[in-house]
Amino acid sequence: MSIGISEDQNQKFRRTMEDKVTVLNDFNNVSNQLYAGLFDGHAGKSLSDYCGDNLHQTILNNFTKFKSVSDNLNQSFLSVDNEQSLSSGCTAVVSLILYGNGVNDVVNKDKQNPQGTRTLYTANVGDARAVLCRSGQAIRLTYDHKGSDENEQKRIMDAGGYILNGRVNGVLAVTRALGDSPMKQYVVGSPYTTEIDLTDEDEWLIIACDGLWDVVTDNQVVELIKRCKSGEEASQLLLDYALNNLSTDNLSIIVIKF
Repeated sequence: MSIGISEDQNQKFRRTMEDKVTVLNDFNNVSNQLYAGLFDGHAGKSLSDYCGDNLHQTILNNFTKFKSVSDNLNQSFLSVDNEQSLSSGCTAVVSLILYGNGVNDVVNKDKQNPQGTRTLYTANVGDARAVLCRSGQAIRLTYDHKGSDENEQKRIMDAGGYILNGRVNGVLAVTRALGDSPMKQYVVGSPYTTEIDLTDEDEWLIIACDGLWDVVTDNQVVELIKRCKSGEEASQLLLDYALNNLSTDNLSIIVIKF
């Protein structure tokens, strides 16, 4: 795998950088396993920094408690959400590339030379997004939790809240996030999760905050990077594209070339 990470405060529009990115190769000391987390803070960067520094360890600790990786990711997100009672918050997207369940199911038990199928697990809250490119086609692995989404609108109204101008109680544009304690009754931390077995047809994994997705579609991203030779080249190309197309947000982009 070739991994590229490109970040920019976007100083023209943003006074501070509230994103945090964490990428760990050979996750859990298994060759070719991967952890990639991207956390987009709002109302401060306290929680995005905390998640970037700690969420992967929470996931590792939970491997022995849950046989399902999706259950692990769900509980790990909720643990952080419950433990960190902060008025600031962050959207989050985490992707894991694992053999088996990532701990006790490494095929042939050789952590340096594992064999067998690798599975890509993803979890997200908010509007940071992960997209897999398979045979030149974009496959979205995440769900945009926004005030414009009818399912999220119903959930929030059923809980006694409301949507005004696309924002929860007229304040927050995302309907799911970690933190945001004053709005926790409505802005929940329960993630959307997916899992997909990787194949030889998989070319790229793109993980980015909404600063990228505000100015480009999933399919446009795939088209833009199709001739890139590395993850680093691709992530920088996407960063430059977002800045040149007047993204007004912090920008954080992870690109993995398989």
